[in-house]
Amino acid sequence: MRGNVNKISLEDKSRRFFGIESDCHSCVINQAITAASFAGLDQNQTSRVIAVAEEGLKKSLKEQLLVQHIIRYIADAIIEELGESPDFDIYAGVKRESNRLSINCSDLLQKKIDDSQFPLETGLQIAAAGNIIDFGAKNHTNLNLVEELEKLTTILFTRYDLEPFKKALSDASTMLYICDNCGEIVFDMLFMKQLMRDYPDLKIIAAVRDKPIINDATFEDASYVGLDRLVTVISSGSVYPGTILSESTEEFKALFESSSLILAKGQGNLETLLPLSNERLFFLLRIKCEFMANLTGVSKDSLALIHNAHQQIPNSTKARLK
Repeated sequence: MRGNVNKISLEDKSRRFFGIESDCHSCVINQAITAASFAGLDQNQTSRVIAVAEEGLKKSLKEQLLVQHIIRYIADAIIEELGESPDFDIYAGVKRESNRLSINCSDLLQKKIDDSQFPLETGLQIAAAGNIIDFGAKNHTNLNLVEELEKLTTILFTRYDLEPFKKALSDASTMLYICDNCGEIVFDMLFMKQLMRDYPDLKIIAAVRDKPIINDATFEDASYVGLDRLVTVISSGSVYPGTILSESTEEFKALFESSSLILAKGQGNLETLLPLSNERLFFLLRIKCEFMANLTGVSKDSLALIHNAHQQIPNSTKARLK
């Protein structure tokens, strides 16, 4: 089931977004405000960061920019205001806390998987529900992580392409697992362990971000939770809260083309990879905003397992694709 996908066509498709939906503008500005506040910037510094975000949104009307590019601009502007190095991790402390709390919950959740009549499906649900640990789509000042972790097994799917996913698993030899956030990667590990039990010949390769951005997982975070001791972990080369294929590493592009099955976690990966319409590609996430709910047809705050080959993009959204 290996993909015969032309490298150039993949890169061309990943550039098809032109302009950022107006629905997303307020979220981008809010991200600038909350990130600046989290970093301890004063009012003048915050105003300069907001100006960077606003300028990026204006540029997107003329240049091929995504929301993810603007979020990178915001992070870089904050780092510059702080006088730190380009690789400075604004969210380092809260990322460590997310990982620590998730590790503390992992034994209980592992037991739920072990005791389940359908352990693969339970592991899948836990991995999807863990996607709530997202400081890009959720305002981290209002996110009660302990409370959210307690609800992991009670959140339901409203889009559940399970049968094509299981069929793809049975045919696959390699799986590229594109990770999303800190904390969440602990629950990804639980799901990966179950995948390895059910499909012992499946080789899983996990991809993480290349440098810190919001609370997305990097190799350092993967090493902290032990992901690199479970499966092979690589950097996608992404410095964004998502995966812009044309700006990823050659190693990642090659794996994206050759992997039998690709599972992309989270809303940022959905936003950036959805236009590819690749039959090997599945998305696993919790829908966190009304725009993405309308785009996918999945209720806000519910879980989704989406087979990309079956995803229909509404006409209003297609008009913004180039």
